[in-house]
Amino acid sequence: VQLQASGGGLVQAGGSLRLSCAASGRTFSNYGMGWFRQAPGKEREFVAGVSRSGSNTYYADSVKGRFTISRDNAKSTVDLRMNSLKPEDTAVYYCARRVGVSYYYDSEYRDWGQGTQVTVSS
Repeated sequence: VQLQASGGGLVQAGGSLRLSCAASGRTFSNYGMGWFRQAPGKEREFVAGVSRSGSNTYYADSVKGRFTISRDNAKSTVDLRMNSLKPEDTAVYYCARRVGVSYYYDSEYRDWGQGTQVTVSS
């Protein structure tokens, strides 16, 4: 699967962004999907995950209530709506295809996209 993430940018604290990840190459609806992020000097961390049908979603505690993950299987896209952004949300955001069991660990994912930079100014 090829994954292309987009939608990043510079936003002030309290603002919103919508990231999108477009997939191609395999049957999109066969796989759960996830968003991860990596800030400078830090390890990559889980942000959000969504099941194959979109009926189940999973979030890191740090983004719960502020971020919303969704998918459109007809369009082969997975979005991450980010509200009430904080400077600590600044990172490169990656989408990936889940091939393992858990949604929370990057070792359970393959086919990482190239990432999109999100910068939140205070």
